[in-house]
Amino acid sequence: MPEEQTLPYICHVFVCTNDRQGARKSCADGNSQAIQSLLKEEVKNRGWAGRVRVSSSGCMGLCSKGPNIAIYPQKIWFPSATSAIVPEILAKIASQLPE
Repeated sequence: MPEEQTLPYICHVFVCTNDRQGARKSCADGNSQAIQSLLKEEVKNRGWAGRVRVSSSGCMGLCSKGPNIAIYPQKIWFPSATSAIVPEILAKIASQLPE
């Protein structure tokens, strides 16, 4: 049986970067890859690496509300995300970190 462990991250931020190449709406249509890069850069700049992980994800099944960002295990969802709300997302992450 595999060994079960607890993740080392206080929160894990998933940014949907699914791209349907224009066949129908997808999160990549809203420049989600740039949002993910910006979040990763800010997490690194704030010294949160090792406690906060930012990853791209495939489809979350919420395409009509995309770009979508989810924070786990807190179950926080940011639909219709843009780079303009990155400060709000970072503030939410900061509120989850112990002092």
